[in-house]
Amino acid sequence: MIRKVNASDSSVIMDYLKDEPSMNLFIIGDIENFGYDADFFDVWAEFDGSGCVRGVMIRYDGSFIPYSKGNFDAEGFADIIKGSQNIDMFSGKGSVTQKFESIPDLDIGKKKPSFLCELKDGSKLRPVDRKVKKAEIGDINGLINLRCGISEFDTRENYRESMERTFLSKSGRTYYIKEDGKIVSSASTTAENSVSAMVVGVCTHIDYRKRGYASMCMNALCRELLNEGKTACLFYNNPDAGRIYRRLGFKEIGIWNMYKKDYSKNAARGFER
Repeated sequence: MIRKVNASDSSVIMDYLKDEPSMNLFIIGDIENFGYDADFFDVWAEFDGSGCVRGVMIRYDGSFIPYSKGNFDAEGFADIIKGSQNIDMFSGKGSVTQKFESIPDLDIGKKKPSFLCELKDGSKLRPVDRKVKKAEIGDINGLINLRCGISEFDTRENYRESMERTFLSKSGRTYYIKEDGKIVSSASTTAENSVSAMVVGVCTHIDYRKRGYASMCMNALCRELLNEGKTACLFYNNPDAGRIYRRLGFKEIGIWNMYKKDYSKNAARGFER
């Protein structure tokens, strides 16, 4: 049976998810940060006859993420997705999302697989450069201006609202470098929870590339996360990016599939919330 869950179900849901904390970073982080009553966030779970969890799915705005450790009712979860008026993106663990691909009348878009990596050891990180600063909510305009100047990033209509929500809920943070009076490079986290954080939005303005700025922002961001006892996670599908992340100490742990109907703008948006 699949049903929407609430705070009374939280302990059993979280116990189920925490066997794969990095793979379930978005789900765990959103539940910890937003609970079960936010209008932009829903949680459903499938239970067997004994009350044991067989699968979980969340909705964050128009983004859906399912998870299961084994067999689950993919068609039942798909019916929930079909009933939504706004489906921007569908994503999740590769072996889970594949089970939705052949379900009739479920239009989740084109698949784009990525590697999921995590960083638990900071031995390859460098001291933080003085150029790198931690963003505050007043820096949002500068960060949006940076993203607007980079074709790979989707600065959708509700992007400002999403960034403000992240700052106010403390579910993410950003480090940046400013030059010539403007922010030219940044790296952020989203869906932060008690044990991990997803690194997103690693970018540099085209006029300031090849200076190592993105790596410097990443270095500062990851060092702070590790100092807090959190695992840093990220996705990549670009071999050049993969080499940079491995130099920082990231290790691949699995495949994450993302499905969108429109890839005219970078799908990385889906990892930023």
